Amino acid sequence: MPELSSPHSAAAPQDAGSVPSPAWQAAVGVAVVLVAVGMAFGALQIPADAGYGGVGPNFLPWACAAVLGLCGILLVREALTGGYRQAADPGGAARAALGPFAWVSAGLLLNAALITQLGFIAGCTLCYALAVQGLRRANGQTGLLAPRALAVDVLTGLAISAPVFWLFTQFLAINLPGLTDTGWL
Repeated sequence: MPELSSPHSAAAPQDAGSVPSPAWQAAVGVAVVLVAVGMAFGALQIPADAGYGGVGPNFLPWACAAVLGLCGILLVREALTGGYRQAADPGGAARAALGPFAWVSAGLLLNAALITQLGFIAGCTLCYALAVQGLRRANGQTGLLAPRALAVDVLTGLAISAPVFWLFTQFLAINLPGLTDTGWL
């Protein structure tokens, strides 16, 4: 009896785990070069007033743009001379896990939106707790919304964000948004 092919098998021209073609690899390299050009344009907007040691605030953006541009050029060269010869099979799932992605995205977006109202410590703790929920879901773990698991996530987020806040505000004198004007919360 002949095998019936599934409707999904005809849609995939190559093995699902194959390395992209050299044309796609070159497109990635070109995209990286374009991001570097965008970063360089952004660096042009930063004043070049030299600070301590002759280095101004635009030095790091220029350095990042230059290194990223070099990486993009090397990616394009590699793609045009035969493709990524040492590329491993990308592996992974056939479909994106949208639920975990939503948890991580919610953590990042809520932190960005609420950091001035909640303060650095609470905002980063919220970001950490939501991101960990997403990463655990992507890993297939269960019992994630149990009170004990949530408490561990929140306490771990506090244990990470509070020392960072205090290091920046108390020792480096860098202003981060806090809940109070004392600089300790």
